[in-house]
Amino acid sequence: MTDLPATTGQRLGLVIDLDTCVGCHACVIACKGWNTEHHGAPLSDGDPWGDDPQGTFLNRVHSYEVVPDDGAQARIVHFPKSCLHCTNAPCVTVCPTGASYKRASDGIVLVNESACIGCGLCAWACPYGAREMDAAAGVMKKCTLCVDRLSNDTLPEEDRIPACVRTCPPGARHFGDLSDPDSAPSRLVAARGGFALMPEMGTAPVNRYLPPRPRDRLGATPPGQDAPAPPSLPEPVADGPRGFVAWLDRALSALPGGR
Repeated sequence: MTDLPATTGQRLGLVIDLDTCVGCHACVIACKGWNTEHHGAPLSDGDPWGDDPQGTFLNRVHSYEVVPDDGAQARIVHFPKSCLHCTNAPCVTVCPTGASYKRASDGIVLVNESACIGCGLCAWACPYGAREMDAAAGVMKKCTLCVDRLSNDTLPEEDRIPACVRTCPPGARHFGDLSDPDSAPSRLVAARGGFALMPEMGTAPVNRYLPPRPRDRLGATPPGQDAPAPPSLPEPVADGPRGFVAWLDRALSALPGGR
């Protein structure tokens, strides 16, 4: 089994704004592209154009319809999910070969693919479903926060962040050190009431989500104002249908069961 570091120098992670995410899946495609061509073994796909396509993805976006209890307008919330790089990562402590480990320098949870035997214990231990078995490679895959980008001197400085963050069109994804209260992601969490996913599991995930902002009800009357009178119906412009509408009305009436 693998031990977790007592402390980490940083707690690098993601802050995801559920109010801003539009569910475009650009982060999913960027993640798939970068991690297939760069870090680790390629993320395989099986029968992608067939009846039962299978694929390995480190980041997925789930969409839900949310109906508020107060009768406000229903809305769609897009919920991106990947590894949360937990402080008390159970996927690490159950690994029998030490393939899963947590870096003491920055808290990122990784997999040494050469030591992974594909037993799947880490997937069973993860309460978030963030691990994926790559059927072609026979090893477990997970989000790496694009560690091969973070300190890559061959990349422009603005690209030394996870691919999903770099490519997000509405800027819903943020990256940084969550142990630093003055970092931009930490300030966002404090200002917007960012929350951890399933804190009751005791895993202490690093990633945070910013909740959707409340929406006004469609057509709601502002406080202190009387509700507007309903609009009056327009006066009829003719005694009966004319032209094509009249012909259609006669044709339908002539059918069995017509009026």
